Amino acid sequence: MGNLSNINFMQFVVTGIAIGFIYALISTEYTLIFNATGLVNFAHESFIVLGAYLFGGTFVKILGLPFWLAIILTLLSMAVFGVIVSTIVLNPLRNLQFITYAMFGTMMLSRIVIEGSRLMWGPIPFAVQGFLRDSIKIGSTFVFASHVYVIIVSITIVIGLQVFFKTTKIGKAMICVSQNKDAAALMGINVTRSINTTVAISAILCGIIGILATPLFNISTGMVASAALKGFCAGVIGGFGSYPGAIIGGILIGLLEQFGTLFFPTAYKDVVAFGVMIIFLLVRPSGIIKAKKA
Repeated sequence: MGNLSNINFMQFVVTGIAIGFIYALISTEYTLIFNATGLVNFAHESFIVLGAYLFGGTFVKILGLPFWLAIILTLLSMAVFGVIVSTIVLNPLRNLQFITYAMFGTMMLSRIVIEGSRLMWGPIPFAVQGFLRDSIKIGSTFVFASHVYVIIVSITIVIGLQVFFKTTKIGKAMICVSQNKDAAALMGINVTRSINTTVAISAILCGIIGILATPLFNISTGMVASAALKGFCAGVIGGFGSYPGAIIGGILIGLLEQFGTLFFPTAYKDVVAFGVMIIFLLVRPSGIIKAKKA
């Protein structure tokens, strides 16, 4: 059991915020797909795994490319993958009469991607050597470089998405589609193209999460299984469908997990996210920030 007197407080907080931002980004990806199609994308975990394998397994390990080029090629590959998935799977699924069948469709898609990754890159977990595995000194405290980069990249993404939605024609069209698809179509917006763009951005986001997760976990088909569930919890706690809520929910869970280890064994920290989610479902099912829908 931890004790506040024998830990470095700054390191503790940075770790909690960094892990919380991973959950927040996963929740944001959930929110993008949900707002665009009305579907809960249960395949997002496999998208993150695919991004990690493309980055670490193909572009770094097999092709031996520098990290910066591997990152660019991974994100481009994920964007193409997102458009393909949207065209072949998500757009047809959203038109099904029974939404439950559509959700099962995303689950089956997840299994296909996971099994395909296992067959292509093998079942043995591996690490990306030398990628964000050093430490950074902040004042008198040493923190993992991976945690600092997670925070910086996450904040950049959050700000970038808000600017994109509010200032660009494509972003505004995506917001219109998320609020009312029929009205958006009457205004001349190509709903299918907008959804394809949304899913492409979501896939890129999954690629970023996969890349950021490689210094934290060994690359494997189950590398983000727990984090994916907690990302869903973050969305529920923050307010499902709300982008600010996704961020708040993720950071809250990350910090609660870290500080929970002061009072409970580390093995029980996973209980925090699920316990808090149940409390919110019972007390405030709309979450911290209720999503606005037209």
